[in-house]
Amino acid sequence: MSYLINHNNNSFSNSFEISGSKSESNRLLILNSIYGNLKIDNLSNSDDTVILDKYITNLESHIDVHHAGTAMRFLTALLAIKTNKKFVITGSKRMKERPIKILVQALNKLGANISYFDKKGFPPLIIKGQEIFGGEISLSSNISSQYISALMLIAPILKNGLLINLEGKITSKPYLEMTLAILKKIGINCYFKNNIISIEHCSKINNSAISIESDWSSVSYFYSIVALSNAAELNIGTFYKSSIQGDVKLYEIYAKLGVETKFIKSSSRILIKKINDFIKPDHIDLDLTENPDIAQTIAVTCFGLGISCDLFGLHTLKIKETDRLEALKIELSKLGANVKVTNNSFHLAPTFSINNGISIETYNDHRMAMAFAPLALMTPIIINNPDVVTKSYKDFWKDLKSLNFNLSKI
Repeated sequence: MSYLINHNNNSFSNSFEISGSKSESNRLLILNSIYGNLKIDNLSNSDDTVILDKYITNLESHIDVHHAGTAMRFLTALLAIKTNKKFVITGSKRMKERPIKILVQALNKLGANISYFDKKGFPPLIIKGQEIFGGEISLSSNISSQYISALMLIAPILKNGLLINLEGKITSKPYLEMTLAILKKIGINCYFKNNIISIEHCSKINNSAISIESDWSSVSYFYSIVALSNAAELNIGTFYKSSIQGDVKLYEIYAKLGVETKFIKSSSRILIKKINDFIKPDHIDLDLTENPDIAQTIAVTCFGLGISCDLFGLHTLKIKETDRLEALKIELSKLGANVKVTNNSFHLAPTFSINNGISIETYNDHRMAMAFAPLALMTPIIINNPDVVTKSYKDFWKDLKSLNFNLSKI
């Protein structure tokens, strides 16, 4: 099934909600599995979080996370400390192509018992849960932050805590800082300084009630919509300027692309609108080392605006749901873009016309579908396999319809 999407791009406005941050939700679910006394409000309704919650609530001997990469990494660490239990954890065809060797090696060095069911370095995994005492470990800093966060989340329950030495320039540092902030919020003693993460042992925590902020990665698509609109104003909640989510950087980046953000403290909402008489730049240059998840959205926005861009710090996009850099290159080229990519960067030349009637492949990647949908403001566009968005944003198409986007099944 596909959607043909179009929009008349007259002025429009609306108010709606976005569910809790997927990243915050998944971290809190792991910690609640360990300590059991967290009351979590505004949990994400994304497939990734639903899958993680399902298996944490009822740990089965055979676990299939499908496309949920965060669930694969976080559960691998969690299952490793479930003493006297044995698990097999697997996923989709693409998941079996996504590397996990670095995390497995780190856990085994700490005393875990994890082996490979088939191909070395990749899922499925055989995990024999046992007590891990913790200690000290060194890891390269340019690996996926989810490997490191997986270790951080189980660290407080390890008798010796955990000291992680990160070597080199850190990738996606805000996600590590998010994990640390959540640990501190529930009373764990920890710090992150000079590439060293230290987390102390904590056998129990006080009862805690935590309300999760809405997902900044999800709201990125509406920044793109406003940027590409003739005139739009959206009121969306719940968001904070002091967010622990790295993608809060959106509001600064999109100010360069014609979108103004107003934080409404009294209601914890944001008002985003097109800047009147905005003069767009000819080019933007961004280092997205700390914000790789919004790279696709920014790239498509720049294409729609006819702006050239150079985006750097994107090496982790090669091992996501698809190779996102190659996917971007292929699909934007079909629309008429001139794109070059390297292993860690994306380069777009200015585009002055957009090809009509193009069908966008989504490669089982939720962000491909949502990043390209705003282009319907410029030209009718077909999005294949649109249901893939439920991985992170279950209500995306419903919210698009509320903004007068026309969606026809084809």
